[in-house]
Amino acid sequence: QLRLQQSGAGLVEPSQALSLTCAVPGATITSEFYFWCCSRLPPGKGTEVIGAISYSGSTYYRPSLKRRTSISRDTSKNQSTLQVKSVTFDDTDVYYCGRGRSEDGWEGHECYDNHKYDSWGQGTQVTVSP
Repeated sequence: QLRLQQSGAGLVEPSQALSLTCAVPGATITSEFYFWCCSRLPPGKGTEVIGAISYSGSTYYRPSLKRRTSISRDTSKNQSTLQVKSVTFDDTDVYYCGRGRSEDGWEGHECYDNHKYDSWGQGTQVTVSP
């Protein structure tokens, strides 16, 4: 089990972009069959998957957020970055990154299976406010 390290601005103005980075000390982001997910926890609701990037660089995005979201990685720094553009007050949440593992290859729907995860970041409160 790892302790993923999250970083990023906690306050974002409406219509701007939020950016969160997830570093993975003690692991390699390209290790076979692992995937790196970004999710958020809206108040009073369950965890909402935003998207993920796999060990091979493949990405998956939640359909309702796909238009505004991108996830990239920097293999030299062993980290992934989530960007959500054109944020609104509804994007105010606690954001998390997590590590999951596939059995063989990876498909985006695996992000929704909580049993596949073994490590999480500490969470980052992001508030959208003028």
